[in-house]
Amino acid sequence: MADIEAETLARQLSERSPAGIAEQVRELISTGTLTGGMRLPTVRDLATELGVSVGTIAQAWSLLRESNLVETRRRGGTRIMEPGDVGGPSFRSWSGVDLLHCSPDLRLLPSMEEGLLRSLKQPQLHSWSREHILPELQRAVEKKLGSTAEGARPRSFAAISSTTEGLWLATKAVTSPGDLIAVEEPAPPGYLSVPRSLGLRMVPVPVDEHGPVPAALQEALDAGATAFVHSPGGAFSPRHVLSTTRGEDLQQVLASSPKTVVIEEDPLGPLSEVNPFSASLDGWLPERTLRVIGFERAYGMDLRTAVLAGPQELIARVITERSGGVSSNSRVLQHTLAFLLRDPGAGRRITSARTRYATRRRMALEAFALAGLQAHAGPASWAVWIEVPDERAAALTLSAQGVITDVGSSSHLSEQPTGLLRISIAQLPEDQELLSALAQLVLHATEEGLNSTFV
Repeated sequence: MADIEAETLARQLSERSPAGIAEQVRELISTGTLTGGMRLPTVRDLATELGVSVGTIAQAWSLLRESNLVETRRRGGTRIMEPGDVGGPSFRSWSGVDLLHCSPDLRLLPSMEEGLLRSLKQPQLHSWSREHILPELQRAVEKKLGSTAEGARPRSFAAISSTTEGLWLATKAVTSPGDLIAVEEPAPPGYLSVPRSLGLRMVPVPVDEHGPVPAALQEALDAGATAFVHSPGGAFSPRHVLSTTRGEDLQQVLASSPKTVVIEEDPLGPLSEVNPFSASLDGWLPERTLRVIGFERAYGMDLRTAVLAGPQELIARVITERSGGVSSNSRVLQHTLAFLLRDPGAGRRITSARTRYATRRRMALEAFALAGLQAHAGPASWAVWIEVPDERAAALTLSAQGVITDVGSSSHLSEQPTGLLRISIAQLPEDQELLSALAQLVLHATEEGLNSTFV
């Protein structure tokens, strides 16, 4: 007998397609309505209650199995997998887990299939024209961002290939070689190479629990910083999400430097655990804020579409920097992203994924704390920062065990080691034993005597 009757489950399912049923079951698992170990009704019983074919339920269960959310045993029926099962039975070694690049768990991505198929039926397919952003995509992004500040001009938009390209374009468009820019520290993974490649000078702006420290930003502006790069959502921060009070403080600081452009990175897009509009200086400084909104982690790298939003004059400069203004993103990909942003099923999958990532961050912090390690992560961060005596020696020792992490120095401007390791939480197994084992590996790598030496 099932642990939840077909009639009871059917009352909670309004969808009738395989993908819709699977998404709603995912949501019930995410909210705890369906819990690990619970046995589901038989395919035939649930199909009868929903008035669909047996094949429809079988396809829905297949989608859930692909996401490692259920398992079907020959005589034991279909049951919800325990959270630890996501890592447990399928776990091979840490070398197969991305702890370095903060890439998403592919099992949590929404399907692009329906969006792609619809995009191939659009009337302008293969039209010999160029749209820097499709109206459908612009409307979908505008809806997510909310209204502009009262009295502000409407935003302009441009579709680009990735958050990385967006940051490069935004930085290049508003600076000249030799300029000084202020960069929130720790900087986004990999960003520091961008200003260096453009011949720019940088000054760090540290953060506390509320966001960038106003006094540090003021010092940077007094030194002549022409741009300020920060991540208001704290996607990879050890401490913060930008608070409303801190945003007001930063706005007042920036008022003393009216030509300084604000570049904001939002690499998590729909996966962000904070309101993307409230955690932004755009509300106070819309006329000089460029926002780089990423969708790769929410919908997958092969969607190859991120969005830049900001005042028309700055967006025009960005477009000019992109292959002299003659480059644009595929309409197929733009239509697909617009569909995913509107689709309720994809929205439910994003909500479920957001919850799973938050769970992984919480479990990782608990495991490191139990091991006696000092670990930190912002309230919406995909990165855990661990204090170690010697970050380079610790990273080298861990790499020998297949655990590849980043060191804090790669995100800080000082040439001195920071004594930090950065570990991505996105692909961590939801398995306390495995996380405890990882914490012990990190602890072992911090012990004296493990520093690399010449033999």
